Amino acid sequence: MQIILGIDISKKSFDVALYMGKELLASGEFSNNSAGYKKLRNWLSHQSEEAVWACLEATGRYGNALASYLFKAGHQVSIVNPLQVKKYAESKLQRNKTDQLDARLIADFCRTQEPSLWQPASEEQEALQELSRRLSALQKERSAEKNRLKSGYQHQKVKDSIERTISFLSEEIAAIEKEIQNHIDENPDLKKKQKLLRSIPGIGAKTASLILAELPSIERFENVGQVIAYAGLSPQKHSSGSSVRKKDRMTKLGNRKLKTGLFFPALVAIKHNPIVAALASRLQKKNKAKMVIVGAAMKKLLQIVYGVLKSGVPFDPNYALAA
Repeated sequence: MQIILGIDISKKSFDVALYMGKELLASGEFSNNSAGYKKLRNWLSHQSEEAVWACLEATGRYGNALASYLFKAGHQVSIVNPLQVKKYAESKLQRNKTDQLDARLIADFCRTQEPSLWQPASEEQEALQELSRRLSALQKERSAEKNRLKSGYQHQKVKDSIERTISFLSEEIAAIEKEIQNHIDENPDLKKKQKLLRSIPGIGAKTASLILAELPSIERFENVGQVIAYAGLSPQKHSSGSSVRKKDRMTKLGNRKLKTGLFFPALVAIKHNPIVAALASRLQKKNKAKMVIVGAAMKKLLQIVYGVLKSGVPFDPNYALAA
């Protein structure tokens, strides 16, 4: 019987609950650092000689180091969307909430729902992801400062301060963008994949680098449906009987950065990518709402991304249209 380790992680510490089936074997709390990981390893060795299936929520970067440590130690690891665990708790009518109870809930979620296994990114992709997310953070800060500048400040010294900050952020953004491209150019595999992605109308250098940063190795997916689900681009339907007919909407699950990053490229693809344009045209004739069409275009664009990366062959509109 699989031994499951539920982990509720925070910035400074994490609580664990070890189960065999429905039986709680042990629980504990450890510091979220290398010393805490070693204590956890010793603790696990005293509890069981078998490898465990560890499950934790995706919480920024707090859990990445622990997940990598457990993976390298030979354990199975799953990193799940916190929203899934929250909905699971609601389905069980759980009202109380503590770190230890959350660890037990995550273990039970893992046992009953059997989430997909996680693998760490390569060092090259991990570095690219950190650079890409740093770029995103700087761009958000610059947008916030630009909005402040337009908000009606009257004092000139305040305006000057905001303008200096915008100028500094713009320089940092340019520097990070250069670092991203240099990193890709220095890695033959990333450079080859970026070239493949840029063959797709609608995807430029920046979108290609985002996809390479956020999408795991294509070999880890069994089919294109898993890629769509990973990005959270599967439409969510809500209907019941003959009276409940809510509009389809995009699920809140999936990789938000990848999903968001495909929005504007999809708009470009609707105009310039013959495959996406044909899809948009069919949906327009069915009087589908604009956002439904854009969502479908995002999904189609990611399907094309999967096909190009899987085959290793640049995008060919004639072949795709014939198929």
